[in-house]
Amino acid sequence: MSEHRRRAPQKKVRQRALLIGAAIAAFGAGLGLWASDDGSPAGSAAGQASGSPSVATSSGETSAGRASSPSPSPTRTYALSRTPRTIPAVRAHTPARGPGWRPASGYRVVVSDSELADEARLVAGELGLTYEGEKSDVRAGDVRLALNDDEGADPESYAMTVRGGRVTISGPADAGVFYGTRTLKQEVHGGAAAPEGVVRDEPAKPRRGFMLDIARKHFTASWIEDRVRELGDLKFNELGLHFSDDQGFRIQSTTHPEIVSQQHLTKAEVTKIVQLAESRHITIVPEIDSPGHLGAVIAAHPDLQLRNAQGVATRGAIDISKDESATIVDDLLDEYAGLFPGSQWHLGGDEYQALTVANPAASYPQLAAAATDAYGPSGTVADLTTGWLNGRADTVRAHDRTMRVWNDGFFRGTSVQPAEDLQVAYWTGKEIGAREPTEYLSAGRKVLNYNDEFLYYVLGQPQTFVYPTGQRIYEQWNPRVLRKTAEVPARYDDQILGGSFAVWCDLANSQTQEQVAAGIRMPLRATVQKLWDPRTPALSWTEFKALAARLG
Repeated sequence: MSEHRRRAPQKKVRQRALLIGAAIAAFGAGLGLWASDDGSPAGSAAGQASGSPSVATSSGETSAGRASSPSPSPTRTYALSRTPRTIPAVRAHTPARGPGWRPASGYRVVVSDSELADEARLVAGELGLTYEGEKSDVRAGDVRLALNDDEGADPESYAMTVRGGRVTISGPADAGVFYGTRTLKQEVHGGAAAPEGVVRDEPAKPRRGFMLDIARKHFTASWIEDRVRELGDLKFNELGLHFSDDQGFRIQSTTHPEIVSQQHLTKAEVTKIVQLAESRHITIVPEIDSPGHLGAVIAAHPDLQLRNAQGVATRGAIDISKDESATIVDDLLDEYAGLFPGSQWHLGGDEYQALTVANPAASYPQLAAAATDAYGPSGTVADLTTGWLNGRADTVRAHDRTMRVWNDGFFRGTSVQPAEDLQVAYWTGKEIGAREPTEYLSAGRKVLNYNDEFLYYVLGQPQTFVYPTGQRIYEQWNPRVLRKTAEVPARYDDQILGGSFAVWCDLANSQTQEQVAAGIRMPLRATVQKLWDPRTPALSWTEFKALAARLG
């Protein structure tokens, strides 16, 4: 989950309640017109039902241009507002009659709590409004951001009230208030208006991620920053960066500069990405995969390459019987924990090639010997590999991180058990000895959904992979569909924390950065819709696609 920065309010509860109440009570009848779904303004002459009275003008003519005797103007009437159209869709909207709200020059964004200054400045700049800080007075057109005292509520929840030409967005934490500003931004896109009424909204799942393989393919810092802005507007809250693999190590290192690829991100660039992500309530989830997928590290340290009994090197695999192997990986884990301050970490753990052969002990006698030395005569190579994973978890745990591991990094029948706090990143049911997701869930593990059947965008479409379509995700997937196309029982829903759409760059030159951005556009939107609300969407795919095109 993103770090919500649950900042404790500095004012007394009674003072805040009075302030928010006064702001809402002071909402008068505004003059803006709410645009209906077809684009015509509700309450305008064009939008009134046949027989509605004309509105008299100051020149004594009716709106139809005919002369009339001076008389009081009739009260303007408004159609009942409709639920706003956003991505992801809001969970609930209470309609009302009124003008709605749209941005205009001179309107203010104000806060009832100074902790919301960052969110307020951002939305003010996006909508062309003036940020005026912490204010208690009420003016026409105000957008007010406030923290409420709803203890125990989801920190990503929010309420948005549009009434009398003003907007109030409140939530129990700044993350929820931020998501309210994303809803407002989408509502007024292209000159439309936020409809009158009250939105109450919160996500179904606390982890809503996008994972990017920057190890096999170099992505520029500016491209990643653009994705962060896109993810923030869509209410994603995680960006996974897989930056170490056989093809490259893509972030500057001070402890081991010899492993870094020529094309890489500097630490200054990464810091800027991290700060931008934090401003959008997105946690960066770094991944240094081990003990497999370490080819770039091994290239600079060939003595650490795993070799079989015949001396043949095993691609990407580090020799976990050597103490030096653990030392270099722990050096890197400690170094990058300082660069990525978020609460989440990915340990990898998948596809260790020593465990894909028929007889690991015979093929890799040095691993078998190390296993019996560490765990007694019954120790196995799988025990040794699980012990390696637990050792790296100890290193990361010292930095107070919550850790996840690919599902094929957990093994059956081992005397050494994976640490209890390791979460399962379930991506495939195709590994050797594949296990159903329920095997992890019934053991009490928390699980994240990376289902490669729906959520894997693999460049070049190697093996059996095909580029996922947003329509298939939108119509057939939900967070309980962890493996292939089958749902796990509903009783496990709370253990499924969310999921991630993933870009893997196996054939890196198959697409440019721009092609990747275009290719993942609709799958990202479909994924977050189902993580925010896994129920069958109200819009058809055709309607959803048209909405995405309109919102940009």
